[in-house]
Amino acid sequence: MTATASSMIDPFGRAIEYLRVSVTDRCDFRCTYCMAEDMTFLPKKDLLSLEELDRLCTAFIEKGVKKLRLTGGEPLVRKNIMHLVRELSRHLKSGALDELTLTTNGSQLARFAGELADCGVKRINVSLDTLDPDKFRQITRWGHFGRVMEGLEAAERAGLKVKINAVALKGFNDAEIPDMLRWAHGRGMDLTLIETMPMGEIDADRTDQYLPLSLMRSMLEREFTLTDIPFKTGGPARYVEVGETGGRLGFITPMTHNFCESCNRVRLTCTGTLYMCLGQEDAADLRAPLRASEGNELLAQAIDEAIGRKPKGHDFIIDRRTQRPSVSRHMSVTGG
Repeated sequence: MTATASSMIDPFGRAIEYLRVSVTDRCDFRCTYCMAEDMTFLPKKDLLSLEELDRLCTAFIEKGVKKLRLTGGEPLVRKNIMHLVRELSRHLKSGALDELTLTTNGSQLARFAGELADCGVKRINVSLDTLDPDKFRQITRWGHFGRVMEGLEAAERAGLKVKINAVALKGFNDAEIPDMLRWAHGRGMDLTLIETMPMGEIDADRTDQYLPLSLMRSMLEREFTLTDIPFKTGGPARYVEVGETGGRLGFITPMTHNFCESCNRVRLTCTGTLYMCLGQEDAADLRAPLRASEGNELLAQAIDEAIGRKPKGHDFIIDRRTQRPSVSRHMSVTGG
């Protein structure tokens, strides 16, 4: 199949060039806004093999995907995950893929940062919501702060560019964001703030956690000079430059200002389910056509049909009247 940059166009004229792949729904943390503490994970037999994930990713790359992000759960807890990264790196060498990257909680980076860099990964996102070790343990339930710091140091040594992703949570880390900003920029890392999203049943009340980033930006502007810039990484963040630090700060605002009009992304789960929108339940099964034949004709047809159903946007709501999550699946199922 000949790769064309425009072979996946959705009903609203958006070219789909970015695939996010959840390689596992499992995680070694249990972040309170993401998972229940007592999670039931998929049986291993339901997961696509690493070879099947490679074949699926390759089919999307042949259809025009230029950016591929591995997510989870925690992608680096998937057994033999570096085999998949190494296989996918051939598309960087051929020029078919512009970027191979991943989002991680940092717990396994001390083990894998060097190998990721060797495979052509240039930058990674690390999810980190606080610099206070006690609060870190509280929000991750099982996380080890020191291990994440060691992972960040390993990433730095390996030459990986790191962006810190922090979910802004009212009454938990909102007062800490200025210090996190100075810390990240002092280490040459960008920081992106994310609004919490109503996905999956969790043990906490999201109305108590939810902090609009418009409010967070106003709070930050009392201390910092924030200038809007057109910088883009291919994802949904809108960026500002921080005058006092010289670094970049991103805002991902699925609640207060959705970014659907420019959405170029689809998400693939570790069972071969394709979600055309993070905030909608509509999905396509790609596992069946993948396994139905050795060729990719059925798979290509299924992908085309799914892209033809990509919705215009999502309808997330968090308020006192809306007690149920907008989407029943947890974020770890779809991939961050």
